[in-house]
Amino acid sequence: MLSQGDVDLFRKQGYLVVEGLLDEDALTNVRNEYSALMDDLYGAWQQDGKVPRPHEGMGFWDKLDRAYRGGFDWYQPFDISLPHSGISDNTPMHFGPAVFDMATNANILDCVEALIGPEISSNPIQHVRIKPPQHAVAASENRAHVIATDWHQDQGVTLEEADETTFVTVWLAITDATIENGCLQVAPGAYQEMLPHCSRSQVGIAEPFLPRDEATPVPVKAGGAVIFHPLTPHGSLSNKSDHYRWSFDLRYHVTGQPSGRSHFPEFVARSRDNPGSELKDWRLWKKMWEDTRHHLANSEHIPQHRWGNDAPYCA
Repeated sequence: MLSQGDVDLFRKQGYLVVEGLLDEDALTNVRNEYSALMDDLYGAWQQDGKVPRPHEGMGFWDKLDRAYRGGFDWYQPFDISLPHSGISDNTPMHFGPAVFDMATNANILDCVEALIGPEISSNPIQHVRIKPPQHAVAASENRAHVIATDWHQDQGVTLEEADETTFVTVWLAITDATIENGCLQVAPGAYQEMLPHCSRSQVGIAEPFLPRDEATPVPVKAGGAVIFHPLTPHGSLSNKSDHYRWSFDLRYHVTGQPSGRSHFPEFVARSRDNPGSELKDWRLWKKMWEDTRHHLANSEHIPQHRWGNDAPYCA
């Protein structure tokens, strides 16, 4: 549990770095789960004649790099959410026991409880982030999880329904996040309002409101996290290293308040008032998303962002 000093610091600066939330066993379980998923993806591509047979000793990072440089998109099969549009019954996504254990980890929930209270739901706006070295990225590529992420506020990427919702983001490092490999940067301060955003290839804060002078890099070791307020401006640096950087965006909100994407499934991760309401089975979480995918694939498109480019500050 965070100390009162930690909580006070969070409220003052809008973010908090907390090391050692996941132990090495939990990190290994997540890495192994994704390694098995990568093996399945690579095996299917090999059967289709798209990639060569893996050489002896070819592991997760080798296969992922071969796939990325070959133009095979492993991002959506790795993600723990659905994309903004184009959802079909076959849209890939990943929900497994190690990821569920990560999202419901007691250390993480202890920190979240200290900041938003004991009735905690896992928010559906959550993602995997695996950022390749910038020198390997095509000049035309502009996805936030691949290149430097534009400055934004997390409340800015929710729908208006959640403007009064209390929630926090836990940006969890699976590999060390350093200044060289593209860690987060934040603008410290007790922000009280939403800044104007524009919907470019990334949703980001409009140019006149960018907090460039306040940019503070926040490196964190594997297993640690940067926890920040939904109004805290943040983005990420470019990955100037020769290695991939891996993290997850995990978000939590007060149970009973709107999630900001109500057409996606949430679940109760912790409840002191009603422990029986907590979801304990990762397979039920997976089925909730599968049912949602089927429904959305056969329904009219629901926008996931509020911002357009017709405002004067977006010209």
